[in-house]
Amino acid sequence: MKLIIRKLITLIITLLVISFLSFAAFSLIPGDAALTRLGQDATPQQLAALRAEMGLDDPLPERYADWLAGALRGDFGESYRYEGTTVASLLSQRLPVTVLLAVLSLIMITAVSLPLGIACARYSGKWLDILVNQLTQLAMAIPPFFLGMILTYVFGLTLRWFQPGDFTQPSEDLAACLSYLAFPALAVALPKIAMVVRFLRGSVLSEMGKDYVRTAFSKGNSENGVLYGHVLGNAMIPVVTFFAMVIAEILAGSIVVEQVFSVPGVGRLLISSISDRDYPVVQAIVLYVAAATVLINFAVDLLYQLLDPRVREA
Repeated sequence: MKLIIRKLITLIITLLVISFLSFAAFSLIPGDAALTRLGQDATPQQLAALRAEMGLDDPLPERYADWLAGALRGDFGESYRYEGTTVASLLSQRLPVTVLLAVLSLIMITAVSLPLGIACARYSGKWLDILVNQLTQLAMAIPPFFLGMILTYVFGLTLRWFQPGDFTQPSEDLAACLSYLAFPALAVALPKIAMVVRFLRGSVLSEMGKDYVRTAFSKGNSENGVLYGHVLGNAMIPVVTFFAMVIAEILAGSIVVEQVFSVPGVGRLLISSISDRDYPVVQAIVLYVAAATVLINFAVDLLYQLLDPRVREA
């Protein structure tokens, strides 16, 4: 329980620090948010009035306190680019798409990488291990944008399994949305599958060479019994950490893949908001990415206590 409380306190402090740093950074970046909203033809009086309305003339700590109070209520202010549109409404439109893309990618990664990594470790040096090793090297070497282009050309333009750019919102037709997202999810998942397979294979082989494995075999346990009953639990401990990094990266928005497949997710919104100097949107996305990362790490810490009894005793 003490460990959980310490982690919760660290989580809160981390989010506060990141939120302040991002708010301060965007406040210090050259540029005038009022001028961005009104345009170059605005008069000095109009600019002064809008700055006062937006609170840009207030001290930085006061503006941050107001922003943080609103963020805790789910109010991140209004978008500079989409006048009259709240940041929360923009995120509520884009976030479900990114989450669906992340879920599909994680399902693919988990379903393929775990059994394949275990099989490669079990049959190390044989044809399956050699073949998978070559394929994983190829998958990790291909840049995500190029992989997305290949998938778009093969499945979209040649086989016509989907229409590139013809995205359907999940609120309109969930089945059509999922069928479209399956291809960008595959582009996201393939390099991650390769990484997890190689990481899990190495972790299992490392555990197989330890003394407790020889002891387990000497007691008459079968190979499957030793692998699944003793080795796999210990081998998964470092893999869980790596998997958490993968999940955080996917939930943060697969920016390149969303651009290639014209998926209106958080990553694509982030790119357009940076280009348009729409700082309230960027600040909210930065906070979302930070929250997703620290929450996943917190969940991993809890999972460690189940996988490794030594953590519970610490």
